[in-house]
Amino acid sequence: MKKSFIIQLVFIAASLPAFSQLTLENCYQKARDNYPLIKQYDLIAKAMDFNLANAAKGYLPQISFTAKASYQSDVTKIPINIQGVQGLSKDQYGMTMEVNQTLWDGGAIKSRQEIIRSNSEASRLNLEVNMYAIRERINQLFFGTLLIDEQIRQNDIYQNDLQKNLDKVSSYVRNGIANQADIDAVKVELLKSVQNRVQLKHSRNAYIEMLSSFTGEKLASDIVLEKPDMLSDEPVTINRPELQWYDAQMQSYAKQRLAVKADVMPKVGLFLTGGYGKPGLNMLDNSFSPYYIGGIRLSWNLSKLYTHKNDRRLIDTQINAVQSKKETFLLNTRMDISQKENIIGSYREQLKYDDEIIALRKSVKQSSEAKIANGTLSGIDLVRDINAENLALQDKSQHEIKMLLELYNLKFATNN
Repeated sequence: MKKSFIIQLVFIAASLPAFSQLTLENCYQKARDNYPLIKQYDLIAKAMDFNLANAAKGYLPQISFTAKASYQSDVTKIPINIQGVQGLSKDQYGMTMEVNQTLWDGGAIKSRQEIIRSNSEASRLNLEVNMYAIRERINQLFFGTLLIDEQIRQNDIYQNDLQKNLDKVSSYVRNGIANQADIDAVKVELLKSVQNRVQLKHSRNAYIEMLSSFTGEKLASDIVLEKPDMLSDEPVTINRPELQWYDAQMQSYAKQRLAVKADVMPKVGLFLTGGYGKPGLNMLDNSFSPYYIGGIRLSWNLSKLYTHKNDRRLIDTQINAVQSKKETFLLNTRMDISQKENIIGSYREQLKYDDEIIALRKSVKQSSEAKIANGTLSGIDLVRDINAENLALQDKSQHEIKMLLELYNLKFATNN
């Protein structure tokens, strides 16, 4: 008997419908994974690796090849005849290959690599800003669905209450206490509540479809959204990704200062030139011959000094512009936080009175039910009092969900 009872329990549990649940954090993660921009993280990393590799190749020997053939109207001539020395030809030919090896470039390659890294980090953080914005959309859809679920629940309670009173009024009519108009008044309100439930279900389906688009999964129409925990009050600190993005932009501009400095520094390197031509290095030998030249070279482009000061000022201006944007963002965010905190405070105050209002509305309704049983109240007045209690219940549930939404919007505004 014991085994049979256990088997029956297992069978009953297996036959019950399995409702899937979805949490707010699941929505955040699924929406992030599904969002097309997520692919750009890998693209940014790969682009940085390619650019760094290309910049590092500046340390490798730089090879160039040239070839020329020319004809000139006159050539250098020696006014004396020397045995074995021929005059130069007017047609001349040459091929050269030059190899340059950088020894010191004033930090140009290193600064270029630093700029590449800082630009990539700024791009990554800009992408993070765009990805973070998805959370706000998810909040609206998730808590909007929770609010509709609560309205549907209250609507079901309201219908049950109306149906219960309809049955009572019907019996009162049969006993001559009430009339058909009282029944009709309750029936009309019952039909309107059924109609309202249909509208709520369609609205919920629309919200679920939008959530499905964000998460990339086909969510069932009856999926249960898990109500998040109420957040505790914590000191407000702003940790938004926008702040890191602004800092990364300023850091990127600061790295450009190194490039400006490197532009005015001298460059030192080794060179080796090999060639084959007519004539070669010996201008007195008018025949094809190979040759080479090697040594150390110092070059210094002093014309960069003309714009050096303005280039630095331009970078400082760009840094100040980003700093101004950061300060503006912080100001707007603080105002947004203050507004959300006031809204949350308002909901907290309203919730203090909701239970008392509901209790009073319920007492009034019960009194009306007693009056209609005695034939001293019309069905319309009863419906009015039932509606009043239902609205009080809806107000409380809406205050709770809306306060929860504002709490999570505040969390979004601060990223705490």
